[in-house]
Formats: sequence, structure tokens, C-alpha cells
Amino acid sequence: MIRAAALAQARAEYPSEACGLVIERPGGLDYIPCRNVSSSIRGQFVMAAEDYARAEDSGKVVAVVHSHCDLPPRPSQADLKGCEESGLPWYIVSVPSGAWESLRPSGYRAPLVGRDFAHGIFDCYSLIRDWYAQERGITLPDFPRVDEWWKAGQNLYMDNFRVAGFSRVDTLEIGDVIIMQIGSRVPNHAGVYIGPNLMLHHLRKKLSAREVYGGYWQKNTRMIVRHGVQ
Repeated sequence: MIRAAALAQARAEYPSEACGLVIERPGGLDYIPCRNVSSSIRGQFVMAAEDYARAEDSGKVVAVVHSHCDLPPRPSQADLKGCEESGLPWYIVSVPSGAWESLRPSGYRAPLVGRDFAHGIFDCYSLIRDWYAQERGITLPDFPRVDEWWKAGQNLYMDNFRVAGFSRVDTLEIGDVIIMQIGSRVPNHAGVYIGPNLMLHHLRKKLSAREVYGGYWQKNTRMIVRHGVQ
């Protein structure tokens, strides 16, 4: 019944990714379809927060379900990270084939280099947060952001670097965040300086990478900030 309901939703919403929740209540398990509010619904899902809350009001959430369109149900890096963060089993159904795969939290940690791009999950700011968590044991705040926020009136880095514990500096040390402006009216990209002359960053629709910091990147740098400096 659960699989049939989830597959029916996935086929109805194809070629967009569908998502839903399995809940447990006194009568047994039930499937609750949810809305995918991602701006890239053909290759990513972001479950509507109010739908999750509605499911919690109806019972205990015990699993997350979503679909892959025209792809095997093999979990992506974003799926593995999402499963870890949720603390719940995940089930993936491939449409139109109807093949299934499941995964459970297992301690997965995304690599800093070579991760896929998925806005809000794996993007330039996510990479900075993960570097600080892994290398410095520091948890940076995760600011809400829409895809292409720099086109929607947001100024993520300039508005929030102080809130996250950073201050502007004039020198460059390992761990400093390099804030850049790439084809935008506001600074919209950032990386971590890992030395010597290297930065770690994640461009939109590319794999995260180490690159030489100089030339183009230096030309488009607008600010360097350091954590913990007063």
C-alpha cells in the first residue's frame, strides 16, 4: 500500500521529482504525499515545511520517500546527506521503471572535493560550513536562501558574515573566507583559503574543487573575512 501510493504520486508528478512521508499511527502505516518546493524540481526535491508539519500532526514520521526521474534509484550525494540529517530511513523510487532502493543513516560525510552541486545542500556556502565543521570543529549558522538568491534581492554574504562570527581583514590566512562577485550586482560566491595559493570552492553546476587563488578569482574578490577576529 505504501509503495503503491508513493509510486502513483511519482508517476503523476513525473518528470518532476515527487516526495512524501511515511507516518505511523494507531491504525498502522500511512503515506502522506508532500509538495516539492525546490526551484529545480526536475533534479532535486525540497519538501514543503508545512507539509512535514502536517504529517507530524497526523502521526510519527518514520521514513522519507522521493523519486528519481529517468535515473536509477541509486542515492545521490545530496540524498545521502539528507538521510543523515533526517535520522530516518529513505526510500527512492525510479520512474517510469518503478525500481526501488532504500538507505539508512550510516555516518556518511560528503567529501569536500568532488561533491555534486545541489543548491542549499551542496553549494559554495555549504562547503564553507562543512570545511569549518570538519577542520575547525565550528558550526556556522545555515542561512535560508532561495536558488539564485542574488537575483531575488538577497545579499547573503554581506548581510550575514558578521552574524556568522567573521570580521573583515586585509591579509590572507588558512581558513579565511574569500567573498567574490561573479556576474552579479552583489557578492554571490565564496571559498575557503586553504593555502598555499589555493582555495576550496563550489561553483554552481560544477563539482567542488581546489583551485589556485589568483587571476580571475582575485580580480573578482570583494572581501576577505576571518572567523573569531574582533
